[in-house]
Amino acid sequence: MAVAAAAALLAAACGGDTATPSGPQVVRDSVADTLVVRTVSGSVWGGEARLVEEVGVGVFDGPPEQIFGSIRSIAIGPEGTIYVMDGQIPAVRVFDADGAYLRTLGRSGEGPGELSQPDGGMAMLSDGRLAVRDPGNARLQLYDPESGEGIATWPVVPSGFSTSTPLVRTRGDTLLTPVLMERDRDASEWEIGRQRIAPDGSIVDTLRAPDSGYDPPRIEARRESESGSSVSINTVPFSPNDQSAYHPDGYWIEGISDAYAVTLLRPGAWLRIEREVEPVRVPPGEKAQAEALATRNMRRTDPNWRWDGPPIPDFKAFFNDFAVAEDGRIVVGVELAGVEGDDPDYDPTEPDAVERRWRAQNALDFFETDGTYLGRVLLPDEVSSYPPPVIRGEHMWAVTADDLGVQRVVRYRIVPPSADGAAAAESAATASDAGAEGSAG
Repeated sequence: MAVAAAAALLAAACGGDTATPSGPQVVRDSVADTLVVRTVSGSVWGGEARLVEEVGVGVFDGPPEQIFGSIRSIAIGPEGTIYVMDGQIPAVRVFDADGAYLRTLGRSGEGPGELSQPDGGMAMLSDGRLAVRDPGNARLQLYDPESGEGIATWPVVPSGFSTSTPLVRTRGDTLLTPVLMERDRDASEWEIGRQRIAPDGSIVDTLRAPDSGYDPPRIEARRESESGSSVSINTVPFSPNDQSAYHPDGYWIEGISDAYAVTLLRPGAWLRIEREVEPVRVPPGEKAQAEALATRNMRRTDPNWRWDGPPIPDFKAFFNDFAVAEDGRIVVGVELAGVEGDDPDYDPTEPDAVERRWRAQNALDFFETDGTYLGRVLLPDEVSSYPPPVIRGEHMWAVTADDLGVQRVVRYRIVPPSADGAAAAESAATASDAGAEGSAG
């Protein structure tokens, strides 16, 4: 059913309203050299997909290789092998596709194969080498995943620049890693580029992210001392921001979240993916909580800080980020209406305690690279946004954390409603056949 709906959408490239009996209603239009694909309603999946847990690694108490201190990054091998970077050790734990522990790569240190302060960058090259970004040693460390040995170091990462932004591997095995374009500028003016690294470790060039010209609402705190200056800069909670990501096929993706629109800057012809959705309102209680948390964070830099930026908006931004699945699909992260409840960890005797009665609900919207809207996946509360999930085909690998903060890496299967219906129909048919055979006997 999903294949038929997608094919019908592809056939409607000439523009105008198009609908399939069970698929999305789509409007296609061309604006200059940009094809606009706007989903008015519906989806290929026909509803929200479920996440079904298949495999998990990580425990509160048990074998030491199953206990994680601080997961910074995950990577997945071609056969589903799971690589987990634990920055607290630091080292990479390797598990097979069924969750069985295999080996550990690296250890703390500065020598070959050793790690100092690895951050959120880890990627597997097509020949099986594993690249780990290690700003503490100002390099990328390459491992042979079979032997566990460090096989190369590429001195391309500026010392001390740690980031949660993942490494991006293109189809030709070029790696892209974030770098500061001009390190001597004030933090409020920092520009992050992407350094391209060839499969042999040589630096190709540095790409600048697309300049949207958008200046997102921000708040800022500064503190001057004899040892230097400190600055904290954050966007205003729930406000729109400009986002960019690099597609493995070799082009940028950009969007400003004041509208549900993401543009693929493909060579020759751009594609703008849009959805018609109602904005999500921010209730007064959720707004007050967000302001209290932001104020607390700013006062850790400047104890006398008072709100100095634009107010928190009445509606949430249409999306909070986007990424590219390993098969090229576009995945847009959205924040839904907050849910109010109790905060069992709130301690009013703590000087800077903030009662967190509101929790966010997050979801992922999936699109094909032709703009076809596949559908939405609701994320369980325990799924963490950092490090970002790895998505490939019908599977998603994500880091989770329970109420005690115990981290796990879980492989989920994405199950659309159509798959549930097919399974139910098959089960009913099997039961019917069994009943017929019993009657015949």
